[in-house]
Amino acid sequence: MFDNYIQGEGLRHLEQFLELPPLAGCPCHLRYAPSFERSDERNHHGRYEHPSCMAKELGWMRERFEELSKSGLNWDPPVLESANSPRVIIDGKDTIMLSANNYLNLSTHPRVVEATIAATRKYGAGSGSVRAIAGTMDLHLEAERVAADFKGVEAALIYSAGYTANVGLIPTLVNGKQDVIISDELNHGSIIDGVRLTKAQRAVYPHNDVGALEEVLKQNQDADRKLIITDGVFSMDGDIAPLDEIVDVAEEYDAMVFVDDCHGEGVLGEGRGIVAHFGLQGRVDFEVGSYSKAMGVQGGIVAGTEQMRLHALNHSRSWLLSGSQPPGVAAAQKAAVEVIMDEPEHVQKLWENTNYFRSELESLGFDTGVSTTPIIPVMCGESTTAKRLSMAMRDSGVMVGAIVFPMVARDKARVRTQMSAGLTRDDLDEVLRAFEKAGKSIGLI
Repeated sequence: MFDNYIQGEGLRHLEQFLELPPLAGCPCHLRYAPSFERSDERNHHGRYEHPSCMAKELGWMRERFEELSKSGLNWDPPVLESANSPRVIIDGKDTIMLSANNYLNLSTHPRVVEATIAATRKYGAGSGSVRAIAGTMDLHLEAERVAADFKGVEAALIYSAGYTANVGLIPTLVNGKQDVIISDELNHGSIIDGVRLTKAQRAVYPHNDVGALEEVLKQNQDADRKLIITDGVFSMDGDIAPLDEIVDVAEEYDAMVFVDDCHGEGVLGEGRGIVAHFGLQGRVDFEVGSYSKAMGVQGGIVAGTEQMRLHALNHSRSWLLSGSQPPGVAAAQKAAVEVIMDEPEHVQKLWENTNYFRSELESLGFDTGVSTTPIIPVMCGESTTAKRLSMAMRDSGVMVGAIVFPMVARDKARVRTQMSAGLTRDDLDEVLRAFEKAGKSIGLI
């Protein structure tokens, strides 16, 4: 009966509920109807049906890609042929990795790997459903419990990714024009996408400028709901949000605070993140994080009150409509958090490497910008300079990324490096020698 409902009236109800545009004019609006004559071709829904649904001309895709390529803005990802560790094999070449988010080097930690294997053997490769129906396993609940304890909050909810946490949760926190979202100008693209899915008024304040934030709050103090959103650690510059000041001003104007701490977890606050770093547990409404970075696994999470968790799992479509984490991933998530709690030396080593590397880079004459975290940019100014430095480093066997316009301002191009607890002092010294040679060869130092 459910299949019949989806085939007919239920599909139209679902499209109306999701506010999807109708598929009128395309016979694929009957994509589940049993009356189609079978042909030799499948349509763009993967179904056999009428020839009029053949793929349209997609030359515009080629034209757009050619434009990107001419500007040097197309993505051409390198291929790893080994585990993502401090020393990797990329495109057949031994390389020191300085472009990964694997800050604590936990992706290959024995406890994390063994947890993945054991859970996969016991529970299988996948969960078989979304969490809301039949895909919630005891492993998922255990991982969330451990994460909440680690964060020092009441509850947590795991998403398929940090991106889906932001785009799924933000739209549920406001209703419409009577509400306002106030966002830092350098917030991550996933926050921007989440805000775009709302009908609330929007305001942007200059980066980390709490005075400007307060002015926006004053101008919108009559709004029904006020939601302040900021990154915890900003991934391009490596600086951190003044979250303590943001929370103070938010409480004065009765505003909610949402922090995306994907690059702060495992790094700040003895690994617990920016909320713990400032001692703000219980004062930040929504703390979004990621298992895909310092935890070395995959997935996203939001931590806060039990009421927040109940709200998210009942209203967040990216959670409701996504398959749950495979059992092996859920077990690895739990194990990674336990490793951080049980083995504080990983966070300590990360900061030892960070402080040493930044100090040595600056002593060579490089500008590391405003970074205060393991994300350490080498400021280059022009995009061409950043690209030349990046290529010279790769030729020397060091993987770094050139961050250029339009990802950053035209005169703010940089090569971004990211530290790992797994890097040895010999690794860092080898990288520093490569930077000195490359920097001199292009006239940057």
